[in-house]
Amino acid sequence: MNHKITRVARAATFTAAAATAATLVLAGCGSGRTDSSSGGSSTVTIGTTDQIYALDPAGSYDNGSLAVMKNVYPFLMDFETGSGELKPSAAQKCSYTSEMVYSCTLKSGLTFANGDPLTAQSVKFSFDRMLKINDPNGPASLLTNLDHTDAPDATTVNFTLKAPHDQTFPQLLATNVGPIVDEKVFPADKVLDDNTIVSKKPFAGQYEITSYQKNQLVEYKAFDKYDGLLGKPKTDTIRMKYYAQPTNLKLDIQQKQIDLAWRSLTPTDVDALRKDSGLTVHDGPGGELRYLVFNLNSMPGNSPEQKLAVRKAIASSIDRQAIAEQVYQNTYTPAYSMVAGGLPGTDDSYKMYPLDKSAAARFLSDAGVKAPVALNIWYNPDHYGSSSADEYAKIKSQLESTGLFTVTLNSANWETYNKERVKDTYPIYQLGWFPDFPDADNYLTPMLDEGNFLQSHFSDPGITRLLEAERGEQDPAKRQQIEVQIQQDVAQNFIPTLPLLEGKQIAVGVKNLDGVTLDKSFMMRFGTLSKS
Repeated sequence: MNHKITRVARAATFTAAAATAATLVLAGCGSGRTDSSSGGSSTVTIGTTDQIYALDPAGSYDNGSLAVMKNVYPFLMDFETGSGELKPSAAQKCSYTSEMVYSCTLKSGLTFANGDPLTAQSVKFSFDRMLKINDPNGPASLLTNLDHTDAPDATTVNFTLKAPHDQTFPQLLATNVGPIVDEKVFPADKVLDDNTIVSKKPFAGQYEITSYQKNQLVEYKAFDKYDGLLGKPKTDTIRMKYYAQPTNLKLDIQQKQIDLAWRSLTPTDVDALRKDSGLTVHDGPGGELRYLVFNLNSMPGNSPEQKLAVRKAIASSIDRQAIAEQVYQNTYTPAYSMVAGGLPGTDDSYKMYPLDKSAAARFLSDAGVKAPVALNIWYNPDHYGSSSADEYAKIKSQLESTGLFTVTLNSANWETYNKERVKDTYPIYQLGWFPDFPDADNYLTPMLDEGNFLQSHFSDPGITRLLEAERGEQDPAKRQQIEVQIQQDVAQNFIPTLPLLEGKQIAVGVKNLDGVTLDKSFMMRFGTLSKS
């Protein structure tokens, strides 16, 4: 997710997650619930530099928006806090009833905060609507394998798929495409604005929104009729405060004006805060990737062959290790795979382009590309952190030092950036990715499948067939082989994106804040937080 960039133990835990998903596919899954202690009366205030793009699930696919949605909307399935295991939430049970049909039985008596009933029809409406709207900034591309949804009665939902044995579909029900919305509030054919959503109270998650100043301050209160996996929240009231600059976020957590700073402090700030005896720095496993994205229409080059040569030359000219060390003080590590390290199926395919000025020059000359090539690169300093400016200054310096490129850097605020990137406005641009669920496919399908989220004009029938094959392959070893094949083929022949860095989750809290959980859901769970 842009993005799903967030949201985890490493290799062993990810492997366990994959095994859990496979078990769900083969055997179905029973109802589970993790109950917290009874709600408290205190208030917890969280600070973030993330931005909300939209509260309508059909109209946003970014980490800031999802952080809200995961706490206020119901999901058929969810990831259990701590373990990260996929379990039923609004559903009582879910399983494959045939190779093409995944079925869920809802709990009875579910309601939204406004009193409207939450039924199987609500679920059908939500998924039909997601596909119909197909907003360019929404997550509908994740549902490429969903053919149609039926609700034969008030508690039964059947998802009919296009390809059999989809190993990822159960996990999708807990992601950006999974929020169940109120059919009496949301229109079927267009995105609903934030203020109307808040006023109509179509919430049925652990919390409901009681006050909303977009990207300034959002206040939540516990929803007393929540009946899902996550249980009763430990704190009645949560406030989320939004910051334009990480320096102000750092200052407020230092002065204890907030209880928790979560996304994104600069590496220098994190180092300084680790030395503060009144604070605790919480480190969670990673999964975040930072990329360059190439618009295959508007990037430099007079033919597809020349454009590919430019991409290969860029790949051979960027020193990831220098960026990780000099910009991020090793809070990020170099990334050579489209898939986060530690996940089954990851492959360092982009190591086929080692740092090599001579090789970069040959790629260009062999394709008839005259150097220096003028590159227009865009980045975003608020959503992806203020260190993005230093990161892209370093990339500019590295590219220009080869003598093969001249680079013009541009930036835009997130709301503008997220709209313009899908309009062919940015020839080359920064993208961050937080996975929707811990599976290699979630780093591949959204970027590579036909109609993918990037909308950068990449499409290849062979890659599409391989993606369909890996999603339907029930043998984990064979599935991983296909995922590796996809990555190697893409790196050798296409390069629609260039992975640069992989990061981890970091949050900084006051000493008396309990329940900070950074797990493989990649989400900040409000309901576990409490102050002692």
